Amino acid sequence: MRMYDLIYTKKMGGELSPEQIAFWVAGAADASIPDEQSAALLMAICWQGMSTAETLALTLAMRDSGSRLDLSAIPGVKVDKHSTGGVGDKTTLILGPIVAACGVPCPMFSGRGLGHTGGTVDKFAAIPGLKVELSEAEFLRSLRETRFANSAQTADIAPADRKLYALRDITATVESIPLITASIMSKKLAGGADALVLDVKCGSSAFMKTPEEAHTLAQSMVAVGRAHGMRIRALVTRMDAPLGWAIGNALEVMESVEILRGEHGDSELAQMSFRLAAEMLVLGGAAPTLEEALAQVQASIQQGTALDTLRRFVALNGGDARALDDVSRLPQAGQVVDIRADQGGFIHSLDGRALGLLAMELGAGRKDRNDVLDLGVGIRVAVRVGQSVQPGDLLFQAHTKAGARLDPAPYRATLALGPAPVASRPWLLDTL
Repeated sequence: MRMYDLIYTKKMGGELSPEQIAFWVAGAADASIPDEQSAALLMAICWQGMSTAETLALTLAMRDSGSRLDLSAIPGVKVDKHSTGGVGDKTTLILGPIVAACGVPCPMFSGRGLGHTGGTVDKFAAIPGLKVELSEAEFLRSLRETRFANSAQTADIAPADRKLYALRDITATVESIPLITASIMSKKLAGGADALVLDVKCGSSAFMKTPEEAHTLAQSMVAVGRAHGMRIRALVTRMDAPLGWAIGNALEVMESVEILRGEHGDSELAQMSFRLAAEMLVLGGAAPTLEEALAQVQASIQQGTALDTLRRFVALNGGDARALDDVSRLPQAGQVVDIRADQGGFIHSLDGRALGLLAMELGAGRKDRNDVLDLGVGIRVAVRVGQSVQPGDLLFQAHTKAGARLDPAPYRATLALGPAPVASRPWLLDTL
């Protein structure tokens, strides 16, 4: 088998066989196929696309390039969730304990943040002492004893994905639906879950900018999951403004705990987390309908079982569970700087991406994968779209290093003001 033939076939719009795709992925992973040939095939795929059968074959080949977690010893339907990410997205910290408290095992592998979007692993790392990289034995113990397990993805999960993603990153082939699908789904299938709920973000602060793009990606991932026999559901959700009031790792832990306590129940963050959790309960067989699942979600909040599950998960994995009730035990910023409005009007938009970049500049995110985070810094968003503000009103609180000087202008520039209020927009755009 020759890579030349694979490249030519795809360049001309032909379909690759599972054997050809497996040959390429194995060769890319062990470096027996030169990077320039893999790059050529990536570009051909980017231009010509892939069928569902090809995308599934690519997903399975990437999954099989490394180890796979066997969760068969854990009773029940194991349900995972994946979000395509965004500024302030801390839904995993909220819904994981809820789903587990309602009786459905929730195994989750998460990533670290890079650039303007935060990573779930970094948020959990803000809890003092919590081990965020679990061995297989530790992961299974956490799942068995608390029904919730979250760990950084290990190096032996889908290693071909890291190799191919690095090539995609330098060859302008990241924006390919089949390649995105295979990248995400290969890791999810390797994680061993029986079912998966997808949260595909859409908007100016998301990777997918338009509802059409987000729907296409969601459809692709659902098709691959179902072709593999996985129970799968996808929601397309709006991602323009930051999700919730907190941007930054310890701050996002605080907000997540507040929601698990029953606060901010009418916020978009809470409603989105509750809906995703309910979808997971339905897939996991804990509730026959979405309405009954949502009732179970609310009961776990009101009775305190969801927050108690998070406490037990943290304590079991070496963390200081007291920090969930006493936030002074979480990492703290050296100073808090208030940023106030210098003009009045109605807020028409909040630039989530720009706020994410400002939080990164404070030290809450990474410009480079080797950057060390300051887990206590970040931004508290004190306003929301549609709100009226007057000069002097509090817009943001920047949690930053002691003595740091802060220019308020870039923060104020993230708001677009108008003379009249704007209609509220739904956070849920589509379901598949």
